Amino acid sequence: MPKVIVYSTPTCPWCHRAKEFLKEHNIKFEEVDVSKDEKAMQGMIKKSGQMGVPVIEINGKIVVGYDKDEISRLLKI
Repeated sequence: MPKVIVYSTPTCPWCHRAKEFLKEHNIKFEEVDVSKDEKAMQGMIKKSGQMGVPVIEINGKIVVGYDKDEISRLLKI
């Protein structure tokens, strides 16, 4: 089973779409709200080089933004 972490904020429409896409494909994921967790925000920036969300980590690989093709490729769906 893939390890998936979605770094997001409650007001981000692309984050919502990314999470819906994962749910549609029955992919379990951990959601990290970086608007409430400064340490998680710093970790996300360190991993991705990005301050914007969503940042999606799939088995240690980083996807910046809602890149459906790359997410599908990494999850083999």
